[in-house]
Amino acid sequence: MPIEIRPFSAEWRQAVRQFNGRLDEANVAPGMRLPEDPQTEMLPASESYLAVEEGVVRGGYTLRPQQFSFRGEIRPVAHYRLPVSEGPIDKRYALVGSLLLRSALQKEPLLYALGMGGFEQPLPRMLQAMGWGLSPVPFYFRVVHPARFLRKIRAARVSRWRAALMDFAASTGIGWLGIHATQRSRTRWGGRVPRKEVGEFGAWADEIWEDSHRAYGMVAVRNSEVLQQLYPASSARFLRIQVGAAGWAVMLDTAMHDDPYFGDLRVGTIVDCLAKPVDAAKVIRSARIYLEQRGVDLIISNQGHPAWTEALRADGFFNGPTNFVFGASPALCALGVADRHINRGDGDGPVHL
Repeated sequence: MPIEIRPFSAEWRQAVRQFNGRLDEANVAPGMRLPEDPQTEMLPASESYLAVEEGVVRGGYTLRPQQFSFRGEIRPVAHYRLPVSEGPIDKRYALVGSLLLRSALQKEPLLYALGMGGFEQPLPRMLQAMGWGLSPVPFYFRVVHPARFLRKIRAARVSRWRAALMDFAASTGIGWLGIHATQRSRTRWGGRVPRKEVGEFGAWADEIWEDSHRAYGMVAVRNSEVLQQLYPASSARFLRIQVGAAGWAVMLDTAMHDDPYFGDLRVGTIVDCLAKPVDAAKVIRSARIYLEQRGVDLIISNQGHPAWTEALRADGFFNGPTNFVFGASPALCALGVADRHINRGDGDGPVHL
């Protein structure tokens, strides 16, 4: 019997659990699992689909429908998220990945993928082979507490020699002096901008949206209704600031524990933000100061638009290696998406942070 693509429903939960169990047994990366209860595990408005063969789940994917502005023209676009198949552990199902992608494109030709773990991973390689446009979403970081950073940042302590050198820099104060001096020399000091912490997004966020979205070639709709769905007031995890009438930012303050990249650092993340490109620096500076005052050890952000990456550099952030990749379907590429405002809020958001 051929493999069929079916919408997820409660009757498939046990089959999905069994599918995930087979991936567990094969030691597939932990993040590559199908949600067993999409209603609680997925982002708002997401739809989950399964590849089924004679009652057995062989893969699946999620579509997250959204509205995007293309220079002011609002169009529906979907995020192609978490496509997983049994192909990596059973060659009989090697073609399930392409079957999933064709199914998603039939449902929504204007499709994008985001994150994906880097260009060398199977999904971006397949997307590129099928004519998708791929580009990195740059990663930036700024160190707040250099000694803790040097001792705890696992991503940089890749050898005994390097770890010993970083410990020496931390214990002698050389690291503190070097990092602070470099960041200070790179920071272009701007004037003070009114900033306040807000519990929810109201009519003021609609005004910022209307004032800014036409300045971008592509930007996800971020009016108050959408923002309240993505970052609900009921969640204490999300930190929200309004930066005068210029813009806003959503952040996280996360105490990491045994993280493969950040170890036990306390990490502040600028997850999502919006302003006119000319005001990006005001928002980045305000978000950075806010997180510093909370006491984080490190501040990070992935931003795709030139105005926002320049704002990060101008605020003393370093550019680091990124595994965050943006992929646009051929139909989406045809609309012209070079001048796009993309960040973690357009993907899985803060799921892994």
